[in-house]
This record gives sequence, structure tokens and C-alpha cells, in this order.
Amino acid sequence: MGEDAQRVQDKDAQEYNISAARGVAESVRSTLGPKGMDKMLVDSMGDVTITNDGVTILQTMDIDNPTAEMVVEVAETQEDEAGDGTTSAVAIAGELLKNAEDLLEQDIHPTAVIKGFNLASEYAREQVDEVATAVDPEDTETLRNVAETSMTGKGAELDKDVLADLVVRAVQGVTVAADDGSHVVDLANLNIETRTGRAASESRLLTGAAIDKDPVHEDMPTDFESANVLLLNDPIEVEEADVDTSVNVDSPDQLQKFLDQEEEQLREKVDTIVESGADVVFCQKGIDDLAQHYLAKEGILAVRRTKKSDLTFLKNVLDAPIVTDLDSLSADDLAVGSVERDADEELFYVEGEDAHGVTLLLYGTTEHVVDELERGIQDAIDVVSTTVSDGRTLPGGGAVEVEIARRLRDYADSVEGREQLAVEAFADSLELIPRVLAENAGLDAIDLLVDLRAAHEAGDEHAGLDVFAGEVVDTAEAGVVETAHAKEQAIASAAEAANLVLKIDDIISAGDLSTAGDGDEGGAPGGGMGGMGGMGGAM
Repeated sequence: MGEDAQRVQDKDAQEYNISAARGVAESVRSTLGPKGMDKMLVDSMGDVTITNDGVTILQTMDIDNPTAEMVVEVAETQEDEAGDGTTSAVAIAGELLKNAEDLLEQDIHPTAVIKGFNLASEYAREQVDEVATAVDPEDTETLRNVAETSMTGKGAELDKDVLADLVVRAVQGVTVAADDGSHVVDLANLNIETRTGRAASESRLLTGAAIDKDPVHEDMPTDFESANVLLLNDPIEVEEADVDTSVNVDSPDQLQKFLDQEEEQLREKVDTIVESGADVVFCQKGIDDLAQHYLAKEGILAVRRTKKSDLTFLKNVLDAPIVTDLDSLSADDLAVGSVERDADEELFYVEGEDAHGVTLLLYGTTEHVVDELERGIQDAIDVVSTTVSDGRTLPGGGAVEVEIARRLRDYADSVEGREQLAVEAFADSLELIPRVLAENAGLDAIDLLVDLRAAHEAGDEHAGLDVFAGEVVDTAEAGVVETAHAKEQAIASAAEAANLVLKIDDIISAGDLSTAGDGDEGGAPGGGMGGMGGMGGAM
């Protein structure tokens, strides 16, 4: 091994890894629940993000410890697979490692702990399915409760009644029934457009697309009830040579001829559009000034530099192809739709005859407010769509975690060997969720957890925390519901991440133990975050 190489072995390696992973988990715990706090993240460019969204916090933090990054992957996986529950997944992973460390100190081998965690994880997910309640995709009230639960504690909470209704209508608008009777939510047909200057309660749902662009020429018409729309990914400009060229002219006549030829080329491009019968052109590339003039004279609305994502969305809304070669344009490449200009918002509203897309127009008073609002709405859309496709819900407020923990303790009695202790540790780890919910609300976590356990022992599977009243209630009846898939994913991700960390008994690094390799933090065993350089380099 080279001079700069470092090696951490056995217990020191385990302590180092567990400390790093727990550091990440504890950094987001205070954001959990309706009374969770926000984090201000300042990146190296000075951009500020204010959020309590777990995955956003972890992705923005400047982490260069390899073990800590493994925990960040838990949040990213949870976000990709379930859309919400990232903070819960990371917090449970951290608590599993904390309880595993206690077992390791009792000389229980890591493989026994890992086996016990695997058994507990598998059993817990089975029990989630048993506790879950089936929900119909047309059950608007339940879906609205799922959306409101997801939004609670986030920027969208103040207007959650209005926004939850918009979210449910948006998801139902892009849901189709499959041949096998299941429901598929095509979120590619759902777009979110944000604007500042208004209250969030003024947000609305549009059938079709909202394009944040201006006409290329002031004399162009802006409103069409039934227009032939062309989606173009080809510039309406003079074609340039593929190689560097130079043109020598000997007289003004030759120069004029050259300019006339360019003008003729543009004229031909515009004539091709006119002959196709197009009334509106959304172009991803540029449109020459002269071509703009010709199009305006022909009464054609043209929009240039349309974002690729907007053009793709328009393709879904209008059920139209995107033309990549203007020379091959024909009337078959056009789609019929209505186009309306909102001068105040500076938006074009585009709706197809048989629209295949919806746009959620979100308002917020400032950029920071609307950014956090969008994150909350995106999570709500994800969990509602997951609920529609999965068809199961669970009581929230920590009810599921306490119920599963109770069942795990009963199950532990049937597990032989030291793995039994790991199963019990897994049960204790799940109870972190109601405990943190209570702590973040300023309530007595111990008393409430005792009350919760008593309620579940008495057979009330839906007993959870009402953090606003500070008491134990039937959370399903109170409308606090979550999607079962997100809970299963959180348990699986947390267990696998914890086991991955526990299985490491030797760390060999060619240099610093941080992944950035430009500092000296984390070089020593038990070095905590080992190079977690703050949040965005500015904390």
C-alpha cells in the first residue's frame, strides 16, 4: 500500500461506517411530519433552497463520505420508486444501524444481525400488506386524503384543500384502465407550470398544455379555436455550410444576388409551411427575422425556441408527430387543436381535440415559495398515482409502524438464535417514526408511544398520533392515510442499506477516506461524517 493509503479494519471500520450513516440520517430527522422544520441549503454558487423534502436536502448537501453517500442512495431510490417517504426511509436506516451497533457491542456477529434484519424486513412487508386497505381509483375522497397527508408539513399545507383536489383531478385525468383491469397512471402526460405573484389557492388545472413563450412577431394572430398545429424540430433559417466557407464578391450586384438567394431560400421554407395548411408553428429551433415577417404576412402564429420538454408534451396533448425535416412536411403531419393567448400570464394554452395531457398551473408569492410548493405537489402527485396503480392505503401518524413493531415482537419469539435480538431491534427501529413525529411537534414522545402501544395491544390497528391535538386517534378515520407501496419500499430500502453498511469490516482507501480526496477529514477511524463538507459548502 502506498504512503497515502489508509486502512480501517474490524470494529473501527464498523464504527466509522455506522457513525457516518447515522450522521446523514439524523440531519433530516427534524424535517419529519406535519410539525417538521425546514432546512436552508446554500450551494457553492450561492443559490438558496429552503425545504423539508428529504431527498432534496440530501442531494443538495455537500457529502463526500462513501458510506454517507450510500444512505443518500436510499432517499433517491425511495423517491424514484414511491415518490415520497424519503425522510422516513433514511431515518429508519439510521436507527437500524444505531440498534445494530448496540448488538455488535454485545459480541453478536454482524452476519447474525444481517440475517435477523432480513427476516424482519420480509415479515414486516408481509404485515404491511395485511394491514393495508384496498382503495378504488375512483374513490376521490380517499385519494384526496392521501394527497393532503403528503402535503402536510410542506409548503403546500396552507392551501392543501384546494391543491389536493387539483392533484387528484390531475392524476385521474391521466389514468387509463389496462386490459387486465389494473390502472396505469401516465405521468408523462401531466405537466407542472409555476408562476409567481399570486396566492397558491389561485392555482388551477388546465386540459392541455401551457407554453411559456411569446409570438416571434407582434403582428401575428394569437388565438385560434380550431388550428392546424405544426410541431417542428428544424430551424426556419438560412442553411449554413457544414464546413467553413468564404464568399468573394466583386460588385454590388453579386452581393445583391447572394442576398436574394438567401431570401428565396427562406421564402421557400415559409411556402412549404403555408402549403401544408399550418396555422400555428411551435419550433424548437430558431426562426430567421425575415421568415418571421413572411409568416406574419401569411397570418401564421410562430413560436421559436420551444423547450424540448414542452414540444414532447405538445406531441402527447395534440397526438401529433414532431417534424424534423421541413422539406418532407405534409398536411398529415399537422394536428388540430385550440390555441389561446393569456397576455397577463404570457402563456399559450394549447388543447387538442382529444387531449391526452393536463397542466397544473401552480402559483406562489415568491420564487422560494413556489419552488417548495412544486416539490410538495410533485410528491403528492407521485403518492396519489402510486395509490391508484397499487390500490392500497395505510393509516398514517405512526400507526403502521407501531402495529408492525408489535407483530414483529410476537414473530421474534418464533425466531431461533441470536437473530431473534436483531428482529426485536428492527421492531424498535420502526417505532422511531412515531417518536420523532411527537418530538418534532414538541410533545412527550415517551408517554405518547406508551399510549400508542397500549391502543395497538387492545386491537386498534389504526391508532396513530394526532400531533396537532397531541393525542392518540384513529388516523384512518381522521383522514391521515399513506400509500402502502411507499411504506414497503421504505422498509426494504432501509434494511438493505443498513445490511450493506454492516457487512463492511475493512475499508481500504488509496488516499483520504472522502470521495472528494481533497481534504483530511475522515482519515481517522470513527471519523463521523468523514468529509461531509457542510450543506452546499456554505453551512
